Amino acid sequence: MTAAIVGWAHSRFGKLEDETLESMIVKVATDALEHAGIGPDDVDEIVLGHFNAGFSAQDFTASLVLQADDRFRFKPATRVENACATGSAAVRQGIRAIDADAARIVLVVGAEQMTRTPGPEIGKNLLKASYLPEDGDTPAGFAGVFGKIAAAYFQRHGDQSDALAKIAAKNHKNGVDNPYAQMRKDFGYDFCRAESEKNPYVAGPLKRTDCSLVSDGAAAIVLADIPTALSMRRAVAFRANEHVQDFLPMSKRDILLFEGGAEAWKRSLDKARLTLDDLSFVETHDCFTIAELIEYEAMGLAKPGQGARVVEEGLTEKNGKLPVNPSGGLKAKGHPIGATGVSMHALTAAQLTGEAGGIQVKDARLGGIFNMGGAAVANYVSILERIK
Repeated sequence: MTAAIVGWAHSRFGKLEDETLESMIVKVATDALEHAGIGPDDVDEIVLGHFNAGFSAQDFTASLVLQADDRFRFKPATRVENACATGSAAVRQGIRAIDADAARIVLVVGAEQMTRTPGPEIGKNLLKASYLPEDGDTPAGFAGVFGKIAAAYFQRHGDQSDALAKIAAKNHKNGVDNPYAQMRKDFGYDFCRAESEKNPYVAGPLKRTDCSLVSDGAAAIVLADIPTALSMRRAVAFRANEHVQDFLPMSKRDILLFEGGAEAWKRSLDKARLTLDDLSFVETHDCFTIAELIEYEAMGLAKPGQGARVVEEGLTEKNGKLPVNPSGGLKAKGHPIGATGVSMHALTAAQLTGEAGGIQVKDARLGGIFNMGGAAVANYVSILERIK
């Protein structure tokens, strides 16, 4: 273990009409330092996760973090991007700076403002996270890409509509107790399962309740090397942090296996010398319910095609054997692209320090995180443990 999370901050996710990209970044950067009990002078490096892809006219955003305090001036600041895993890419870059002894304390911020973009442009921007020569004309944008994945899964393994509705219902129920969540409403299984005027089909077999939300939001974490972290208020260490990149074209792989995600999980568990049975909970990337279903199989909870059994047996419920997405996941919490991975790390750290409030998992000791960019192209897994 070379790095630990020592502080964090999280905005509300949703349609934040009174905020700008800059104001969100400034607020979480300031609050994360306060939570860690340090000031700007203590920070050695800054990393910003910001996908953009057309959501913001301001495309050069790394130095927006410096707007939080003039004392940040002249510190290294870099923006990173890796599609929907942009936030975790920023976290990993911060860890690597500490690994290399290039920094002792790193401020990592993730942010996105999506709701000010007109609907058709939102779909076009998000589709940039796919392989455009093959998927550029997909109806319904990125939802259409996962609609095709869901249809192919149904064709190979049978209709999974019941399982997808149970995943959606679970995550919405969990999100009710998350003060940062965009949608805090328990819709119930019946609503998520039935097609209706309020829950129409969006793409293939995916209904509205199967799709994550268009969101504004930001999150930040403060990373420190282990000796420094142990001298601070709290310390949540990385037992593992792995990144696996797969081919961009879905035609070059079996898209129903999420092999890059499976490899990232294997490497992380091996490095941490743990098994899934050791984990207290997992925050996973449910951009669409079919993604969470396949991720059960990729992480090893079920064999390929048998992810529905995990749902049916209640293993991933908040009081189940391995709670998945106690935060409500992207499904209820929202999915501001650049903020998502940082949010996952912040809320996992909160769980492990007993600071998660209504979404707290009882006796949480080890937390797993899976954040992916594109259709299982950029795959990041972290395993966190509190050490102070």
